[in-house]
Amino acid sequence: MVITYHGFEFFKMQFGDVVVAFNPPSKESELKSSRFGADIVLISLKHKDLDGAETLSGGDKKLFVINGPGEYEIKNIFIKGFLSESSYGGKNKINTIYFLKIEGMNICFLGALGTNELSQEIKEDMDDIDILFVPIGDKGVLNPNEAYKLAVKLQPKIIIPMHYFDEKDPMLKMFLSEEGIKNIQPLEKLTIKPKDLADKDGEIIVLAQK
Repeated sequence: MVITYHGFEFFKMQFGDVVVAFNPPSKESELKSSRFGADIVLISLKHKDLDGAETLSGGDKKLFVINGPGEYEIKNIFIKGFLSESSYGGKNKINTIYFLKIEGMNICFLGALGTNELSQEIKEDMDDIDILFVPIGDKGVLNPNEAYKLAVKLQPKIIIPMHYFDEKDPMLKMFLSEEGIKNIQPLEKLTIKPKDLADKDGEIIVLAQK
């Protein structure tokens, strides 16, 4: 599986010919956006910065969009969405946390989560997380301290921060400082297989923005 970061909360995850995208910005957003064909697009929150599924349609791929809680199975990927809260773009917004099982790995995408108080249902289903995507940008989502504490509590093998503007963003520096990291070399992409996770324990990986 190969994961690339396209800024803010926009990720591309590819295994074989299957492409999964997370929270692409819409045409109305001021955020920079990449264009590529996707099979599945997961939308956590209805907001112009996060719900641009239409930008990834076209080509040979038939797009399947998921934008809320529920259980789904598409192209041998099991996806479960959980209801949670966010204040990004306004108070009391509905955010969907996604838990995916792909190629023997458990992926948790927190979206624009605004609270580190998770429901019992979420806690029970999110056991043994391999890769965790966590928002760190404050202003409606978790701040760096809250994000770090929640990530540690969930005990993933790999932590990928998101919801910041660039590698010089003070929110990213604050998040890394929680782990005592002063400098980190962003990866162009994360290529990962289940066997690669054996020696991982809460490792923070910063991906370079495309």
